[in-house]
Amino acid sequence: MRAIKENDEPMILSMTGYGRAEYSFAEHKTLIEIRSLNSKQLDLNFKISPFYRTREQDIRSMLVSRIQRGKADLIIAQVPLDSQSGTEVFPQAFPSINKEAFRFYYNQLSELKAGLGAEGEQLFGAILRLPSVMQSGAEATVSDEEWKLMQRAIEDALEAFVAFREQEGRALEDMFRDKLDGIENLLGQVEPFEKERIEKIKQRLTGRLNELSEQQQQQVDANRLEAELIYYLEKLDITEEKVRLRNHIRYFRETMGQEGADGVGKKLGFVSQEMGREINTLGSKANHSEMQIIVVKMKDLLEQIKEQVLNVL
Repeated sequence: MRAIKENDEPMILSMTGYGRAEYSFAEHKTLIEIRSLNSKQLDLNFKISPFYRTREQDIRSMLVSRIQRGKADLIIAQVPLDSQSGTEVFPQAFPSINKEAFRFYYNQLSELKAGLGAEGEQLFGAILRLPSVMQSGAEATVSDEEWKLMQRAIEDALEAFVAFREQEGRALEDMFRDKLDGIENLLGQVEPFEKERIEKIKQRLTGRLNELSEQQQQQVDANRLEAELIYYLEKLDITEEKVRLRNHIRYFRETMGQEGADGVGKKLGFVSQEMGREINTLGSKANHSEMQIIVVKMKDLLEQIKEQVLNVL
């Protein structure tokens, strides 16, 4: 679902998100947290109590469509409650040791102890990691009644998660618009130096020509000289680069306002790359110290945009 601004205009979403919810059922409370950071694809990691493993696939289905993209962690923790007061108590459902399995493994490994050179503590630690030795203290599954409560809590966490992404998206959009305005302002500052640069080039070439002797000047083909001068000045002309850069800036703004969230971050990444090409070309054609300084400032603003575009959904 696409986030909408207060004035009903679509907005970008950040891939950074956080949402939290909880519910109480029977003699336990369940805490649910969803966190995400930027990633090229959707990467879901589950950190949930064994009690809820039977519902993992259903929970995953609820998250995929809402998170869409990013490195996301889902944390579901169960906290026991006192049956009388309803307050949190120290967990009682610790994993227990399967004593028969432990003895079986211990007898087997004790025979090999001398050959392995293992100490007693190392042996005990190795046995505890073997299959079937540790038994989960939460063997029950989630009832249908509790599952309904969990679904509502997950939806609440997702709503808070999306709201967080919207808030971060607003901050990103404000930053992008500020940096784009800065690049446009700098581009406008290029024009006076551009005219000054052309005049200086003409004066320098004319001055060099005047330094030639009268005989050498007579040997210069005026038409050929004028053609070469025009060709040289055309190679330094940056009109097309300025037009394309302004078009890319306009398209960047339009893309931020496009309906639908899918691929907006990737599009903005492509557009920022094209902006970088035009700015680099401006720098290579500048041939003027003040213009070079302006180009460096534009590059700095663009790098800030590129860095944050990685966080856009």
